[in-house]
Amino acid sequence: MKLIAKLNAAVAGWVNYFRVGNASRAFSEVRDYLEMKVRTLLTRRKRRQKTSVGWRRWSNEYLYGVLGLFWDWKTRPLTGAEGFA
Repeated sequence: MKLIAKLNAAVAGWVNYFRVGNASRAFSEVRDYLEMKVRTLLTRRKRRQKTSVGWRRWSNEYLYGVLGLFWDWKTRPLTGAEGFA
């Protein structure tokens, strides 16, 4: 899916820029928002007249396993910062 590839490129760049430090809370919020928006898009494309966003139909396994949505949300410590503590 071309949209997922473009989305992954943008999210990967953003995550790599902000991953050093304490961004895990922000990453969690962005990941949840991203999952919801992808599920909403999938629901609209299937033209279903439901008010739910599709958590049952499109599980995390589908989003990350089948579609290949970006998953590397781990923060990392700053390399070389051990000497400053």
